[in-house]
Amino acid sequence: MLRGVDHIVLAVSDLDAARTLYEALGFIVTPTAYHPFGTKNALVQLDGAFLELLAVHDESLMPEPREGSFSFARFNQSFLHDRQGASMLVLKSDNVARDLVIFNELELETYPPFDFEREAEQPDGSKKTVSFSNGFLHHPLMKHTGFFVCHHRHDPEHFWKPDYQYHANGAQRLESVLFLADNPSDHHEFLGGFSGQRIMRSTSAGVVVDTGHGLLEVLTPSAAKVFYDLDVPTNMPLEGGIAALNISVDLQKTEELLAAAQIDYFRHNDLLVVQPETLFGCGLLMRAK
Repeated sequence: MLRGVDHIVLAVSDLDAARTLYEALGFIVTPTAYHPFGTKNALVQLDGAFLELLAVHDESLMPEPREGSFSFARFNQSFLHDRQGASMLVLKSDNVARDLVIFNELELETYPPFDFEREAEQPDGSKKTVSFSNGFLHHPLMKHTGFFVCHHRHDPEHFWKPDYQYHANGAQRLESVLFLADNPSDHHEFLGGFSGQRIMRSTSAGVVVDTGHGLLEVLTPSAAKVFYDLDVPTNMPLEGGIAALNISVDLQKTEELLAAAQIDYFRHNDLLVVQPETLFGCGLLMRAK
């Protein structure tokens, strides 16, 4: 069973500034929501996946560290002590307990499941309760990046809203997630077990895993420079991590928006590229939809 990409957590120090920049890029960003454990977010919804702009809201609400448990809030707070950027890859689940059993059978390191609820503001200003079950994993070769599966337990119409998906730049789909690592093949076992995809493309430049809903691409920094002219995010640890997201857009509309907002970008082959340092530590590779 394949687990497609659900969302990417983009940890930022200033949520309002991140919202402003992503809106200038032509994305609709949802109203700010607050987690009961001390973080807040705003989302960019795409076709069945989303970007989660995340910041610390109230440290006093964060759970105290406990041995054997995983704190989403503490993990992202720690990430932000070092840098901003894509802190976590989240895959889809329809049964977190089952998936954790599978991960344990594959000898992947897991943590107890974690459920929570929060309010989600609808386009008309009303509020609905949305609920999630999450199962976290630890990847020892990329310990500064978080990995978990997420089951949306609410009515889909309370979360996924067409009004939040009509982006001015024509953005439609999260095509791929780009990791950087010195030895991409070191990560194929973990990513294969995590995604459920055991068939993957492997070359001297990297590894590509097709989750059925978004690709996971692991490249060496030099290959990413050749393929995309992408810079390594500042302060990315030596083990690597998520460096950029590939999103399908209307290229003409997007280029007009980038120019109007005076956002640094360049064309590379058939892509519009915004470097990680322009976008809070996670670059964008935008291709024609």
